[in-house]
Amino acid sequence: MRGSNQSSVFEFLLLGLSRQPQQQQLLFLIFLIMYLATVLGNLLIILAIGTDSRLHTPMYFFLSNLSFVDVCFSSTTVPKVLAMHTLRNQAISFSGCLMQIYFLCVFAVMDNFLLAVMAYDRYVAICYPLHYTTKMTHQLCAFLVFGSWVVASLNALLHTLLMARLSFCADNTIPHFFCEVSLLLNLSCSDTHLNELMILFVAGLLMIAPFVCILVSYILIACAILRVSSTRGRWKAFSTCSSHLAVVCLFYGTIISLYFNPSSSRSAGRDMAAAMMYTVVTPMLNPFIYSLRNKDMKGALGKVLTMKFSSSQ
Repeated sequence: MRGSNQSSVFEFLLLGLSRQPQQQQLLFLIFLIMYLATVLGNLLIILAIGTDSRLHTPMYFFLSNLSFVDVCFSSTTVPKVLAMHTLRNQAISFSGCLMQIYFLCVFAVMDNFLLAVMAYDRYVAICYPLHYTTKMTHQLCAFLVFGSWVVASLNALLHTLLMARLSFCADNTIPHFFCEVSLLLNLSCSDTHLNELMILFVAGLLMIAPFVCILVSYILIACAILRVSSTRGRWKAFSTCSSHLAVVCLFYGTIISLYFNPSSSRSAGRDMAAAMMYTVVTPMLNPFIYSLRNKDMKGALGKVLTMKFSSSQ
């Protein structure tokens, strides 16, 4: 079967997070609560931004896109985990696996790009406040988001097509709760050097470039804040980007712990916990982080909830 375009394995078995029934029930409840919180929280953010004219600014435009991506990111994996537990069926078809890989790649890269774009937005707002409206135009914002979607989709298509050409003719068990690329490559009986090369260069570049952009933006922001004479002024400038900085630390912290650790110190349980952090926990926490210390967002969310409550009376 080596080198063949046809796969002798037509489905895989996702082992999930645990094989013990009691733990499975607890994990099902945790996943369900987190998923509902993710969907509800992010949809409220999108609705609040869409209905409040005060939030029709570049920062909130990018935030609404991030919320949409977060809902889609979680929806790529969590419903399958819930269905596995409910139906007692751990099988996922090869085409289903490829589809999951495609959307995971799209939304993971989109998260990276949007966080980088938001960092640039904060850099312009703090370092060039008088020129903010002329620099961050509606056309530029739309171009940045649209360009991010195009690049993310092409990258995902590349990795999905490279995965589709592989043959799987032996073990079909994946010790994870979704189709993780590196685990699938380990199961393949084809030559995976091209896949690994593309992951290293293309996917690596699309992960590192946004991170470098964020890093440079915050170095310049820090320099600008330190030049502010008053403590109150420094705190006000920092508070405008503190929420974004918290999300960046949470997102990249889990990715670094997952993919940049020595293989000797890694374990299946630890990898799944880290993957759960950036695919499930981070999208759930983002709405709370962005609305907790943001008065405008609090006010907009309050209006949305009041409207919903009064309409149900």
